[in-house]
Amino acid sequence: MKKTIPMTGAYAAAEAMRQINPGVVAAYPITPQTPIIERFAEFVADGEVDTEFVLPESEHSALTIAQGAQAAGVRAMTASASQGLGFMWEVLPVTSGLRLPVLMNVATRALSAPLNIHCDHSDVMNCKDLGWLQFFCENPQEVYDYNFLALRLAEHPKVSLPAMVIEDGFVTSHCVENMELIPDQAIKKFIGEYKNPRPLLETDHPVAYGSLMLPDYYQESRMQMQEAMQQALKIYPQIAKELQRITKRAYPFFESYQLKDAKVAMVVLGSTAGTGKAVIDHLRKRGKKVGLLKLQLFRPFPYKEIAEALCGLKAVAVLDRSLTYGAHPPLYGEILQSLSSLSKKPKTASFVFGLGGREIYEKDIEKIFKDLLQGKIKESIQFIG
Repeated sequence: MKKTIPMTGAYAAAEAMRQINPGVVAAYPITPQTPIIERFAEFVADGEVDTEFVLPESEHSALTIAQGAQAAGVRAMTASASQGLGFMWEVLPVTSGLRLPVLMNVATRALSAPLNIHCDHSDVMNCKDLGWLQFFCENPQEVYDYNFLALRLAEHPKVSLPAMVIEDGFVTSHCVENMELIPDQAIKKFIGEYKNPRPLLETDHPVAYGSLMLPDYYQESRMQMQEAMQQALKIYPQIAKELQRITKRAYPFFESYQLKDAKVAMVVLGSTAGTGKAVIDHLRKRGKKVGLLKLQLFRPFPYKEIAEALCGLKAVAVLDRSLTYGAHPPLYGEILQSLSSLSKKPKTASFVFGLGGREIYEKDIEKIFKDLLQGKIKESIQFIG
């Protein structure tokens, strides 16, 4: 029987980890991720999981331990944020290059310097091209659900890549919302038992991990990772439907909110979608045909599907919570690429907001929609707030 309970995003991630019951969890504390692992440590101490819980001396070591455990043949998980995720950077492409489906929960936080502990997406966006699947979540319910979906997709034999389940630091990780939990047995049946097809400790069929790969083979390994990402796009809908049968909630590549008859729309990631929806509801009552596209699957990126969703619009505002210095902001760049296939493209505007945790208000989003409807589209990046 399903159970509704108030929970933070961090505790939702920990609850999902409890139900997954991984063989190994290794993590190092860093704000605002720390409550995820603190809560999971309580499950370990209370004997509610069989997990070997390792407390290393750094985030670099945490991912290295998870990587080794996954290679040995068990499920492994970790969690991080900001500078901690940056400290893992050396190991992130190793994990994907070795095709090890480690699952990581990330509570996003700005990168320093200057030092800032609040939310933006600069940490995860700096990892977007390292071969990890990436899922952005709006609220605790999505954090909980996408842990299971991400795990199944990552472990699929045609994918076999690590995954990040991403929630906005403090905004989602520390704020409480009602959410629905799924019975342990249903989750256990959905995720199944993990079987590494090439376990390091299988002495009858010895394998090597991390071997030297010179120019005559290295490029082929990169091609295989690219093919795995393309396979993930094909396999995702199948797994999403399986989970939907359990939860009665849908898991598309992206959520289309009031988009069907919209004239203009905004594209956004994470918790800000909730603010956007509130503004849209208000404007719809005044007869304004506005909509929203909230992307949940960021890697691999569903270019074709997004182009189809946005093709009939007059204008699109893309909201990024991070910058790519000297180039288009990351989400905006991907949306431009999606729209490049269209013969008649909507006008696009780039907005950067919320860096270092700065608030974005309903009046800010309402102004964006007002400008779009009036055809006030600037080519340069605009900063909100």
